[in-house]
Amino acid sequence: MNLLFATSELFPLIKTGGLGDVAHSLPNALAELGVDVRVVLPAFRPVIQELADFQILGWLTVSNGSEVRVLEATHPHFPFPIWLVDAQDYFDRAGNPYTDAHGRDWHDNPARFALLGEVAALLAMDALDIGWRADVAHANDWQTALMPAFLSQNPLRPRTIFTIHNLAYDCQYDLATFRRLKLPDHWWTVEIGEFYGRFSMLKTGLMLSDAIAAVSPRYAAEIRTQEYGYGYANILDSLAPKLSGILNGIDDRVWDPSTDPHLTAHYSVEGGIRRAKHANRTALMQGLGTPPELIGTSVPLIGSVGRLVHQKGIDLLLEAIPPLLETTDAQFVVIGAGETRLERRLLELCDTFPDRVFAHIGFSEPLAHLLEAGCSLFVMPSRYEPCGLNQMYSLRYGTPPVVRETGGLADTVIDANPHSMAREEANGFTFKEATAEALQAALRRAIEMYETPKQWMNLVKNGMREDHSWRRSAEQYLRLYQAE
Repeated sequence: MNLLFATSELFPLIKTGGLGDVAHSLPNALAELGVDVRVVLPAFRPVIQELADFQILGWLTVSNGSEVRVLEATHPHFPFPIWLVDAQDYFDRAGNPYTDAHGRDWHDNPARFALLGEVAALLAMDALDIGWRADVAHANDWQTALMPAFLSQNPLRPRTIFTIHNLAYDCQYDLATFRRLKLPDHWWTVEIGEFYGRFSMLKTGLMLSDAIAAVSPRYAAEIRTQEYGYGYANILDSLAPKLSGILNGIDDRVWDPSTDPHLTAHYSVEGGIRRAKHANRTALMQGLGTPPELIGTSVPLIGSVGRLVHQKGIDLLLEAIPPLLETTDAQFVVIGAGETRLERRLLELCDTFPDRVFAHIGFSEPLAHLLEAGCSLFVMPSRYEPCGLNQMYSLRYGTPPVVRETGGLADTVIDANPHSMAREEANGFTFKEATAEALQAALRRAIEMYETPKQWMNLVKNGMREDHSWRRSAEQYLRLYQAE
């Protein structure tokens, strides 16, 4: 089977969120199952700077008259070629792939990603006549949503799959922009892409793909509700026969506490957990610049890594911390960046409680790995979470997660209650309401169990034994590719 996997992010070349991780791991896992993969993405400046040994595959002309060069490159992370859409006016610019230095969407995003979708569709049909034609073309989120739309116009097209990583982002624009992009007139209909008087790239991909996958079973159900559907609930409900939920996996070679090069001490479910977690905790705190006298050894250390934004519920955590500090001996550490007001509030807590709350504003891969390995608990109070990866990293690293019961978090974390503990199924702690009070209650339950070492170690090992690798997810995608 030949697979063209279209994406706007690809770790380690360019990444703003979970899409970059998925685009790295899923094609690799599929290649191991015998799929002949090509990944296509824009030739963003950081991507070009990271790659070498380019080969020019050829030039393609798209609907708006632009001529686009297509490059092929290799990278040691991937056993297959990477195809780059090299249109400098569209993609060769500094910074974030979607926003400018002020955090505003690039004004020409509609044109940039319409071009990406059209070029990807042409490559899937072997428009360059290089002897490779896709059997399946897989689009991811709004940035590549027009690939299945362009392919739908060809009766000899490959099967098309569209994965929803986050329904909250869809890229809408007005009729004037639509006409300027010279998109097919019939796409501006309620049956295809017209969405409340505007054009939605995401809706177009949903309507014109052969199958739709959401990144967890729970999320596939949630996006059909008004609360999580962002206006698309009724549309997705009508598309239910072709909608499924496939839980993302994690790269268990990168995230492996027995071999992780970022860790000070290694361990596995077979042994060495307590000693190694203590050593990694010390290394984490030292990496944060914590004075030696403030590095705790036995008190619970509660950690969080991620974007400091409303969606992630980080405001709930910041509100919950002060009351917990009054009644427990826990310490907290947060790594991330995002909304200015949340960054400021986090730093205020660090100043107010310098011996209990620690932070790193920004992102650090080594510190993120040390946090997963060195903390007692990982907290992820997301208001919604299509899949989530950090809770699965935490399970693998023996750091029980405390999560809100939503999306992929609900699919992966089993609350530690008497019934689930007796059945040896529990692996973390969950709460339902998106409130600081509900989060506090869950954290108190977790801290209470932490103080019961035998029960705690059973919980830790339950999570470490689970298989959240991409192999299982890739097998599910392969079945979706092969479906009639």
